[in-house]
Amino acid sequence: MYWWWYGDRNNNREGLVMSVIYTKNDKNIVTLCFEMADRKANVLNQEFIKNFKEALHELTQEKDLTGVILTSSKKDFIAGADLEMMLAADEPSEIFAWLEDFKLALRKLETLGAPIVAAINGSALGGGYEVALACHHRVILNNPKIQIGLPEVTLGLLPGAGGTQRLPRMIGIEKALPLLIEGKRLKVSQALENGLVDQLADDLEDLISKSERWILENPESKQAWDEKGFKWPGGSPISPKMAQLWAVAPSMTNQKTYANYPAPMKILAAVHEGSLVDFDTASRIESRYLVNCITSKEAKNMIQSFWFQLNAINKGQQRPKNVAPYKFQKVGILGAGMMGAGIAYVSAKAGINVILKDVSIEAAEKGKQYSVKLLDKAFSRGRSNEQDASKLLDLIKVTDDVTELSDCDLIIEAVFEDRKLKAAVTNETEAVVSEHAIFASNTSTIPITGLAEQSKRPQQFIGLHFFSPVDKMKLVEIIVGKETNDETLAKAYDYVLQI
Repeated sequence: MYWWWYGDRNNNREGLVMSVIYTKNDKNIVTLCFEMADRKANVLNQEFIKNFKEALHELTQEKDLTGVILTSSKKDFIAGADLEMMLAADEPSEIFAWLEDFKLALRKLETLGAPIVAAINGSALGGGYEVALACHHRVILNNPKIQIGLPEVTLGLLPGAGGTQRLPRMIGIEKALPLLIEGKRLKVSQALENGLVDQLADDLEDLISKSERWILENPESKQAWDEKGFKWPGGSPISPKMAQLWAVAPSMTNQKTYANYPAPMKILAAVHEGSLVDFDTASRIESRYLVNCITSKEAKNMIQSFWFQLNAINKGQQRPKNVAPYKFQKVGILGAGMMGAGIAYVSAKAGINVILKDVSIEAAEKGKQYSVKLLDKAFSRGRSNEQDASKLLDLIKVTDDVTELSDCDLIIEAVFEDRKLKAAVTNETEAVVSEHAIFASNTSTIPITGLAEQSKRPQQFIGLHFFSPVDKMKLVEIIVGKETNDETLAKAYDYVLQI
């Protein structure tokens, strides 16, 4: 057996920017293990392509090559494209050249003339899964935390490293389109059921063992689309059945996006146009559509908001650093209307005890019924069970008595947009709750500083503006008043992250 690194070829792993660890065993099976030393996860960028191509060149020089295994030394297989690079990219010709260069390497890999296996040890999303698609077989670690999918559309992009062409050719256009257009992330069992992976492994040793065994048992392996007489799974793209799909898919997509998100339509176009030509031409079509996405203002904004800014929030980068993390135990909600009922549901779903108060028990109970309806729907779709539903509902207690809120560590006011009413419920509630409790308003129109003037503790008053419907819109606007202190702001962050 022998091995070396591609990247900085010194023997100091600490100094490596990107490394492909190249190992060959006594069965003439080569393992390419991806390792990016200065990152927590492997990402696709210029350095990756450079080192991957070096390793690929070495593969072409191998005599009596039995097969190749692609795997990772990181927790995940490959996380996807380097989004910092995507955000900065603005020259179409340069982006196109970069894409085509990488895709040419993947194409050389899958047409190497030896069986190629992806030994997926962790999550493979976006470009990471597209690398796995360029292999002939995919073995994955049976771990419930692992995710598989092509979620590029959620950032205004499309799977441009072969995803819009290989996946439909592998599992069929009809099955592939929802995964591409909706960017679904699948658990291991779902990925196996849908044909995105081929085999499960119990542990890392089993992962490599099964990969090697498949290589030895399938020496003449090729991609299905490279076989003579290739037939599309689920039907030809020009069959009557597919003609119906192509006729309605654009309308259904626009119905959901209101034409505000260009990426889904470009995915449809790439799949449709690519299905009518040979694979290599289809790949170039895909590249052009991805270049168009990358340089769009929609993608730039979505990458900035839904990746960099959201990650900054989740990591607490904007949270005051001088306050210890806080976990809420009980939340009191004033008003059991649509917003209050939704806030009660998401809070209970996070395991928090909820006191849902309204002017009458009947009104409060009506608010709790909103959770019952959501759970019934989840149960009918197989997303919940009676035990979980009962546990969640037990966390929501309804009342018309303000004293029931006395031991709540957070109060969220969700009554009508009326200053006098909000002032009245603020005064009534602050009279019974702990002096350490935070008071938050769900107002969408009234300045928090003005509402805090009615509070005895304006430094503990903050805005938590939810969006409707609360159970679907995973967005909360945190609004500080003039006197809101750091502790209140920090705890507001903690609550939002908790739910």
